[in-house]
Amino acid sequence: MVGRLYWPDPETKRDPVRRWARQDRCFFGYGACHILAGAFLKLYPDQGFKAHWIQPNEGYYGNHIFVAQGDLAFDHHGYCHKKCLLNHLMIGWKARYEGWDFKLVEVKFDLLDTTNLNERNMLGARQYLHDAEKRADAFVKRYPAPHRVVL
Repeated sequence: MVGRLYWPDPETKRDPVRRWARQDRCFFGYGACHILAGAFLKLYPDQGFKAHWIQPNEGYYGNHIFVAQGDLAFDHHGYCHKKCLLNHLMIGWKARYEGWDFKLVEVKFDLLDTTNLNERNMLGARQYLHDAEKRADAFVKRYPAPHRVVL
């Protein structure tokens, strides 16, 4: 189940110490979602999951990357229905920015490769204050393996 959207202080995202100090859900939900998705795919490469990138229309904020296989999605909320996750994000961003909309794009690049990420204005795992991939691995492992999840 997804909760309400969190709106972090923009200065926190620019400050490596404050960004790293955020709770895991805020860290992976607002700035390091791509690392979490990459760690999930690395941990469960044979489960049929693919990464999806929410790309807001030009002039809007709200990028987000999550993984999904059929109706089952995973991001900083844990597991949930893909439609529920997309609806949650749509409602939250539209409440903040009138006219907000997005396109959903399947990710075709390595989410743990720093060069690929930097080309898309995202940080690589080791460009954070500490190792974000290691932190993401630990976060993913708190949840059951996807084949054990029933929605």
